[in-house]
Amino acid sequence: MLMIGSHISSSKGYEAMGKQALKLGANTFAFFTRNPRGGSAKAVIADDVERYLALWREKGYGQIVAHAPYTLNACSDKEEVRRFAKEAFADDLSRMEYTPGNYYNFHPGSHVGQGVEIGIELIAQMLNECLKPEQTTVVLLETMAGKGSEIGRSFQELRMILDQVELSEKMGVCLDTCHVWDAGYDIVEDLDGVLEEFDRCLGLSRLKAIHINDSMNPRGSHKDRHARIGEGCIGLAAFERIINNPPLRGLPFILETPNDDEGWTKEIAMLREKSR
Repeated sequence: MLMIGSHISSSKGYEAMGKQALKLGANTFAFFTRNPRGGSAKAVIADDVERYLALWREKGYGQIVAHAPYTLNACSDKEEVRRFAKEAFADDLSRMEYTPGNYYNFHPGSHVGQGVEIGIELIAQMLNECLKPEQTTVVLLETMAGKGSEIGRSFQELRMILDQVELSEKMGVCLDTCHVWDAGYDIVEDLDGVLEEFDRCLGLSRLKAIHINDSMNPRGSHKDRHARIGEGCIGLAAFERIINNPPLRGLPFILETPNDDEGWTKEIAMLREKSR
């Protein structure tokens, strides 16, 4: 069965997130570990987590995909920003162990003029300081559209980060369809070729989750503006090929489309109908 869901508000806790996902027809979901535009994190309540875990076990559903705040920039040129990134990252990984065996996704960051090599060194430094051998969470580097000084606009840049991470077995990749399209990868006419390049550069075993989003802009625009499924430049036919592509089947697909609950419910139903 297609594993698909959307972002769910974490403001009411884990059990509420699980129940909301079920209302949407989802069997996975994503959530922000803390305020996505700030730094505050809601306290984790053990009883609430246990009720969620019981619900998820009852349904037989798989991994969920937590998302770090957008303000987390491990390769900023400002020390205080890098310090916040490290502290929030380490705290999030600790909190993730309440729901063991899931994914924690983050944007690698923007080097803001320092250069790609320095930015990658700083990202790897944070990872080496925060990753622990005993953690059950797999940390996912997200593919980026390449706007401004973003790192992660190519599979090669992600490979450069992984090459410097000591506990690389704790690392994976989340592929965002809008981002890779905007970065220049032709997932419409040459999906197999893109996945072959991913495999050569990173290894398909690293691919753990998909952010499934259409794009408002043509390929290679480096804009990062998401569109509803089938309403952008990628198109519904391409998404049907994506969700049914053998290496991708079984991965959690997370909608980050500009939608509300009614819209996500329709998108989830539509993509389930297209899955084979």
